[in-house]
Amino acid sequence: MTKILIVYHSQSGHTKQMADAVFEGAKAIDGVEVILKKSSEATLDDLLACDGLAIGTPENFGYMSGMIKDFFDRTYSEAQDKVFRKPFVVFISAGNDGSGALRAIERIALGYKFKTVFAPVIAKGKITEEILEQCRELGGTLAGGCAMGIY
Repeated sequence: MTKILIVYHSQSGHTKQMADAVFEGAKAIDGVEVILKKSSEATLDDLLACDGLAIGTPENFGYMSGMIKDFFDRTYSEAQDKVFRKPFVVFISAGNDGSGALRAIERIALGYKFKTVFAPVIAKGKITEEILEQCRELGGTLAGGCAMGIY
């Protein structure tokens, strides 16, 4: 069975709304197990066991949340050579434009050698139904591509 891991951090609840929508989209694909975890609870074993990874963060001071950075810090050394080309997507709840948070995550993803498989979803301000639908599409595309062996 294909496993999709969604790791997120949320303070205001906006990124959680987005994570839930990514979960819905991934869960809609047959034969996929979806694991939704707060970044503080996600482990190296979770990362190694998944077939695809979605990372969600608020934009804090033009950067990813400290808790997402902590997840990367806790898993990087042990995972680096074991996650080559693991399919990867990003979603961001931004107060500004989200570009700083995205840039930082993309730089770290290069170190892991993740494979970005879909354009990031960046919500600027309110979480609208349109943003939630984009998140569902993000999750469904990641899960579907992994389940079909495309990625």
